Amino acid sequence: MAVNVKYESFEKLESFMKDVFIKVGVPPEDAAVCADVLIESDKRGIDSHGVGRFKPIYIDRINDGIQNPVTRFEIVKDHLATAVIDGHDGMGQVIGKKSMEMAIDKAKQHGLGMVVVRNSTHYGIAGYYASMAVKAGMIGITGTNARPSIAPTFGIENMLGTNPLTVGMPSDEDFPFILDCATSVSQRGKIEHYERIGKIMPEGWVINDDGSSETDPSKALTGLTKGTSALAPLGGLGEDTAGYKGYGYATIVEILSAALQQGQFLKALNGFDAGGKKIPYHLGHFFIAIDISAFVELDKFKKTTGDILRELRDSKKAPGEQRIYTAGEKEYLAYLDRKKTGVPLNDSLIKTIKTLKEVYKLDAYKFDF
Repeated sequence: MAVNVKYESFEKLESFMKDVFIKVGVPPEDAAVCADVLIESDKRGIDSHGVGRFKPIYIDRINDGIQNPVTRFEIVKDHLATAVIDGHDGMGQVIGKKSMEMAIDKAKQHGLGMVVVRNSTHYGIAGYYASMAVKAGMIGITGTNARPSIAPTFGIENMLGTNPLTVGMPSDEDFPFILDCATSVSQRGKIEHYERIGKIMPEGWVINDDGSSETDPSKALTGLTKGTSALAPLGGLGEDTAGYKGYGYATIVEILSAALQQGQFLKALNGFDAGGKKIPYHLGHFFIAIDISAFVELDKFKKTTGDILRELRDSKKAPGEQRIYTAGEKEYLAYLDRKKTGVPLNDSLIKTIKTLKEVYKLDAYKFDF
């Protein structure tokens, strides 16, 4: 299916999202953080978590009363290199940024810093927070649980969230090593993207409760919400392609996002009460910063990391393949491209932006569509 695409600059889209956030009650400073996290996703070519999720994940949830536009960041426990935070269902991006800043500050003092969070909301791309640590000359690790999506190996019920386990490490190259991906074969955001562009999904991404594979993104999203469909864990269904590994890693993230901070988990994160009424998601996160200089000089670490990545990319290619990539490289290349072209917007996103512009009376914005 041919898709009509227009392009808009990073700066204009970020400013627009910030102003809409302000219109729905997010304080200006926090609105800037939220817009920055979202546009960073589009800059990196991660279309599943950028402007495409702006309205349905954040604006609609604020308007539905299940996410607080004003964030109360409560430090429940603070002990040297660790802390426990209650986000009180505020803006996940604000909670995430403050938590990683706290972890970095603790790492500067103690070599390591870990902050865990309960009662938060969707915090955007996990790589944003890992990158914060990288910029501070540290290793950054973060993860979050999410509404139930993944079925356990040999199961068909959506139990675990897509639960990314994300790691960032600095190198001596133009881009750091950033592994930012779900512990499922795919994730809801990508399925939403497929629905917006009218594209059929590959078999094996989603399993229905009768064991069949679902390739229609609209039906898959409906099934995931109703609990009649589930995502396959990383590695796929069953054990033949090692789906138990993705299932295991998703479980690690679930535990670290709930047990240390005594937060919600699994089915308690589905966003509905027993009567089907929408309620806050009460998500959990964790943030780890590791000060490299506590182990070795930063430049030496960067050089070794760069050498590893270069050797991997220079290794023998499969027949017909021209290039081997390392984590974070494609996102860097997408940034270089989009810095010139802007963010691609399909008809669905253009319609959403026009609607938000009209509803919130932001007539000053002149888009090229």
